[in-house]
Amino acid sequence: MNFQMKKTFFSVGAFIFVFFACASLYDYAHAARVDEIKSNIEARNKELSKIEEEISGYKKEIQKAGTEINTLSGAIKTIDSSRKKIEGDIRVTENKIGTTNLNVERLSLEIGRKEEGITFNLSATGNILRQMYEIESQSLAEIVLSYDNIADFWDSIENLGRLQTSMSASLAELRSLKDGLVENKGDMEQELGSLVTLKGSLSDKKQIAEINKKEKEKLLKQTKNKEAEYKEQLADRLKKKEALEAELREFEAELKTVLDPSLVPGAQEGMLRWPLRDVTITQYFGNTPFATQNPQVYNGKGHNGIDLSAPPGTEAFAAASGMIVDTGDTDVACWGVSYGKWVLIEHPNGLSTLYAHLSLIKASKGQTVSAGETIGYTGNTGYSTGPHLHFTVFASDAVGVAGLSAPAYKSRVCGTELKLPVLTKQNGYLNPLSYLQIVE
Repeated sequence: MNFQMKKTFFSVGAFIFVFFACASLYDYAHAARVDEIKSNIEARNKELSKIEEEISGYKKEIQKAGTEINTLSGAIKTIDSSRKKIEGDIRVTENKIGTTNLNVERLSLEIGRKEEGITFNLSATGNILRQMYEIESQSLAEIVLSYDNIADFWDSIENLGRLQTSMSASLAELRSLKDGLVENKGDMEQELGSLVTLKGSLSDKKQIAEINKKEKEKLLKQTKNKEAEYKEQLADRLKKKEALEAELREFEAELKTVLDPSLVPGAQEGMLRWPLRDVTITQYFGNTPFATQNPQVYNGKGHNGIDLSAPPGTEAFAAASGMIVDTGDTDVACWGVSYGKWVLIEHPNGLSTLYAHLSLIKASKGQTVSAGETIGYTGNTGYSTGPHLHFTVFASDAVGVAGLSAPAYKSRVCGTELKLPVLTKQNGYLNPLSYLQIVE
């Protein structure tokens, strides 16, 4: 074989050797850091399981304390257990943020590795192409005559074959690296999106914790930490609630016209999703035994929605896509006697949904939301005998907001103007269970 041919095959071989040697060293360093990250994630997951177990215990404490909500000690227990649960939520969220950051670092390493690999392979491919061009630019006669004997010629043919094989392998590796790079970058975008969501959730949880703290301070200040004062306060709230509901019925009666039955969506399971991740119904729709036996609570007129058990700070989701008609807080104008913080959504399927007794609202008037999107966090605002979510379903044509899509409502009981959803047409309250997914 002539000197030029030997030089060509030697340089290609040397390049391939150096390429794979560098790649191996890079892979070793990368693998060591990835293993370290995985170990850290595993440790965080174990810690997360412990925190979630603690939160489960706090939920039980809240549920137990809720049965004693008519006592000051029970109310304080509920608030204290809620505080512990929210603090646990904060720790969970911080843990998830840490884990997500580790996943972002892992993906950054993967992306860096693949970009380095692509650079190496492009160089290798270019070098192989150049060497093959130098060989193939010679005529067959020139190649044959350049050898001392026929055996050397066949050796060069075999070397050329190996060069072509290396070329194919390099191209295949490039395709694989490119596909992996696209996948890793997609995963990275998803992780970064999760990170933004988690940081938002952490901010919300800290805000709810502050609300919880103020709620306890307000309760102790109003009752002077005396059971008798608390019972008197409860009695006063109940009296005002009864009077407000009677007054509101009169107001609605003046507004009501007959609802066109054709505008009421037929009962169909699955038109709405559950507004909570974990579903426990504590009060059903209509003239339920509780509503009948407790006319002082529902005035014998039935329950206009369903109540779902939920510790304060639980995410409440939009039951379907739609537009936020409005949001409000009845406690601002008349504390402790109505819906508290509420959100009303109109859906394109002819239904509207109300979410009440929220601790924090995360939606705004006119906003478009998707099914399952967080619109707030559950709480104990308004007139509530324990933390829960009140969920009402209306025929969209039969509901308005006082002062917005219905006449303004000036309450004699509260001495203030209230903004809240009101029924504008008869038979506009619908049974949520006729439209929600069946819980297995």
